[in-house]
Amino acid sequence: MSSFGGFNSAASTPGVARKEDVMQQVKQELALANAQELINSINKQCYKMCIPSPGTSLSSSEQASLSRCMDKYLASWDTVSRAYVAR
Repeated sequence: MSSFGGFNSAASTPGVARKEDVMQQVKQELALANAQELINSINKQCYKMCIPSPGTSLSSSEQASLSRCMDKYLASWDTVSRAYVAR
């Protein structure tokens, strides 16, 4: 009896594995894109707030401001993402 048009579990297993591989790759690429967006947002917002006049180097107060800003930004992003996932 031919398996044409019917269900053949041996033939579908590689297809299922391939689909899972593709889904895993998409999830990884999405996570990378989200991380890049987070870093870009941190750079834009913290730079705007902490460095009023750009120069060739950062002062100690600018470095401290950037550090605090990044810590707060990451903490708030973590809080928001946890609340989103919980829903």
